[in-house]
Amino acid sequence: MDVIGGKIVDLQQKQIYNGELHLENGIIIKIVKSEINYDHYILPGFIDAHIHIESSMLVPYEFARIAMLHGTVATVSDPHEIANVCGMEGIEYMLTNAKNSGLQFFFGAPSCVPATQFETSGAIIDHRDIEKLMVRNDIWYLSEMMNYPGVLYNDEEVLKKIEIARNYKKPVDGHAPGLKGDDAVEYIKKGCSTDHECVSLDEALWKLKHGMKILIREGSAAKNYHALESLISTHPNEVMFCSDDKHPDDLLLGHINDLVKISVLKHDLFDVLQIACVNPVLHYNLPVGLLQEGDSADFIMVKDLKNFEVKANYVKGINYINDSGTIHKTKTHSLINQFNIGFIEENEIPEIAPDPSTIIIKAIDGSLITEKTKADDCSSEEILKICVVNRYRKEKIHVGFITGFGPLKGAMASSVAHDSHNIVAIGRNTKDLTKAINSIIETKGGLCVVHGLETECLPLPVAGLMHILPAEQVGKAYEKLQKLAIYNGSTLTSPFMTLSFMALLVIPKIKMSDKGLFDAEKFTFM
Repeated sequence: MDVIGGKIVDLQQKQIYNGELHLENGIIIKIVKSEINYDHYILPGFIDAHIHIESSMLVPYEFARIAMLHGTVATVSDPHEIANVCGMEGIEYMLTNAKNSGLQFFFGAPSCVPATQFETSGAIIDHRDIEKLMVRNDIWYLSEMMNYPGVLYNDEEVLKKIEIARNYKKPVDGHAPGLKGDDAVEYIKKGCSTDHECVSLDEALWKLKHGMKILIREGSAAKNYHALESLISTHPNEVMFCSDDKHPDDLLLGHINDLVKISVLKHDLFDVLQIACVNPVLHYNLPVGLLQEGDSADFIMVKDLKNFEVKANYVKGINYINDSGTIHKTKTHSLINQFNIGFIEENEIPEIAPDPSTIIIKAIDGSLITEKTKADDCSSEEILKICVVNRYRKEKIHVGFITGFGPLKGAMASSVAHDSHNIVAIGRNTKDLTKAINSIIETKGGLCVVHGLETECLPLPVAGLMHILPAEQVGKAYEKLQKLAIYNGSTLTSPFMTLSFMALLVIPKIKMSDKGLFDAEKFTFM
């Protein structure tokens, strides 16, 4: 039997006392008070209630190594990205790679593969596949139902997926940015129980009133914390924290612990920890311990309740942080990919220029949402070409125009392009665009910046989404590319993250598909 002492933060009784945990076979068999005045605190670990691990550009095992240093004990993970590239094989890859990592990954069954019928993905997951996934004990929920028009208009395939999840008594995650009124009521009634897409307090309060749980999201691209943080005090039992997307350089700096640190400055400690530690366990029925007798021994040890510097991270009674404050783990990682096209020629990209009335995508810093604008309302030096190249088969290349990235020189390209992960590229001229796209094709996925005669690339050999290298190396390479894009003239805080969402057709208002310019409000090509 192991005995672990510290100041116990009991979230159930809302009290803090000196005590000892008695552990046996990974279970807390007894908690007793102590007369020793400990100088550290023991509390339940943090949980990310919605994240795509693929967006960290790290395989799950490597993601776990870094996240656990920040006090994370579990994630509610949607393998939607790799599923859109590699289908059921991609989901199996994530489940296998995550094993024995220490971190508890609770994966969902992707509900929208492909995300829409207006783009080309690498796979299809239908209701029969959802049935195969839901019967498994390592699949915990139906992940974000982005096809809310399909829900509202009673699409048979969509409703079958929701019904299967409910039959297995597994939650259904929602995804309905801006949806309110009768349509939202219908969407919620059909079983969609959460939303992480609220960008305003009014929208979040409306959805809470009608029975949804709200996830306060603070990721690398979408940052909604400051708009929604008052919910921490007003609705502590109905909200959760999530990152959704966390790029490697940001993950190295922090995770859910960052939200906890900033929240306790203004809100009650127990409310904050209820949101960060308890609510995901209750909503998703997760077998994660909450520091009670009989619970799994999942908890963290921190120096104080201000900075939450992590000294130990226990999962099932095993501490994964060593005396030097690091986690040393090694694993041989396999590769999985799907890049089926060869190099393109420069003349395959249409040589067109905008006229004054041409509709242009306007990217917004720190947001997934774009605006529509016209060429005569934009600075000509900030109007760039944008194209999305089908990576799965040879197809005609369509070109649109985009502004908001600043007076970017050269070109940028990425195979991290939500949701189908074709190659999204922007640039000032066709020559640089071609060079950037071919660089991604050559490495079978990755991120690329063309500047002058030079081309810098971060390969992502796992599905064109992730690398098997340590997080420190991937993070450093990613940060270098970001800085290079900014040096080239981009005015965005995170150019590659913003670029990755320019092909995300389920987020308003205007995006680019491999099939052409798309109106994400009317769900039709322009």
